[in-house]
Amino acid sequence: MAEPQQLSASLEDYIETIYHIITEKQVARGKDISARLSVSGASVTEALRALSRRGLINYAPYEVITLTEEGRLAAEDVIRRHNSLKQFFMAVLAIEEPLAEEGACKIEHTAPPEIINRMVNFIKFLEICPRGGKDLINGFASYCQRGGTPANCASCISQCMDGTVHPPVDK
Repeated sequence: MAEPQQLSASLEDYIETIYHIITEKQVARGKDISARLSVSGASVTEALRALSRRGLINYAPYEVITLTEEGRLAAEDVIRRHNSLKQFFMAVLAIEEPLAEEGACKIEHTAPPEIINRMVNFIKFLEICPRGGKDLINGFASYCQRGGTPANCASCISQCMDGTVHPPVDK
């Protein structure tokens, strides 16, 4: 499979938005993109021309916009990065969804694919590893919520093994 084209953060936002609109409506129109991204029609036109020159969309003024195969792959790559980051922030770092969404939107454009892939593998590892698993993830979430560790680690370990509630925390 060919490497996705390097796009600016702005053009990645456009291609991602076009993908989502097409998923919902079968085709995208400039006004849909403008409304979704809260940008002017002139900005949309400029971005559409740039994406068309790169062969990522089929575009003609006043016509519907569709993705080329290469455009679909580029959009799916942006979406995969976004969803992976958001999942990592929520599942591993215990970050609430609105902040996880905001962070994913910002970082998806700059994080190298190797880092995102490693984060996805880390989540998978944590979920299946008998030394950690969901108890470790839930324990970290509890740590973040409570602002500290359990008062008695031995008791906590015992309760984790039994599947009971975590003891109070030391602050």
